[in-house]
Amino acid sequence: INGVNMKIISQLSVIFIIGGTLGWLNELIFRRIVHKKWVNPGFLTGPCLPLYGCGLLLLYLISSIDFSFISSPVLQKIVVVLAITVAMTGIEYITGLIFIKGMNLKLWDYSDRFGNIQGIICPLFTLCWGVLGVVYYLFVHKYIVGAVNWISENPIYSYLEGLYFGVFIVDMCYSFHVVTKIKKWAKEHNVVVKYEDLKLTVKNKMDQLKKKASFIFMLKNKNSINEELDIYNKEKADKK
Repeated sequence: INGVNMKIISQLSVIFIIGGTLGWLNELIFRRIVHKKWVNPGFLTGPCLPLYGCGLLLLYLISSIDFSFISSPVLQKIVVVLAITVAMTGIEYITGLIFIKGMNLKLWDYSDRFGNIQGIICPLFTLCWGVLGVVYYLFVHKYIVGAVNWISENPIYSYLEGLYFGVFIVDMCYSFHVVTKIKKWAKEHNVVVKYEDLKLTVKNKMDQLKKKASFIFMLKNKNSINEELDIYNKEKADKK
């Protein structure tokens, strides 16, 4: 039983790593296109977005459910895609709400999108999750299953998984330490900080000074985090 449990844990870990890493690459490229700058996405410093890691886990688990009790194959696919769409939108909303309410921090902002709810979710990105669900279920799932099974059968990868999560835990501790400082400042100023805008403010300021901003530790420079937040807040007020 322990061996079976370890294999399942290993498989789920691999899926989280794949999702978190590919999600990070996707967001990195998206920000490069939109902002014309290389900005490290997410609140972690390393190449992982837990939201995408958990998202791929949901895609994998929902796609693995046996829906044979539904007689129509077409209806089966529709149910799977709808379940994926609802689940992905749900995890996006819950994650966004936790950071806003618990940390006074907005990791993304859809406030300018039609039909948005608290700037956390909107119909456009719900549709995107649905399209992603279709692509994953019809074309990707079988390859993920094959890759996960192959990796879980090779013990060497268990060591690499452990190494990955060791670094991941350290990264989480460091990043939440930074976020806690931001939360304290945000509560004192009664605002919600948009994390991406804060990073862009630091990046733009360093570019103006012709200094190289740290890609990994964007908020670690000669200025304190509070000073960076004061600059961010001033720029935000000037735009109003």
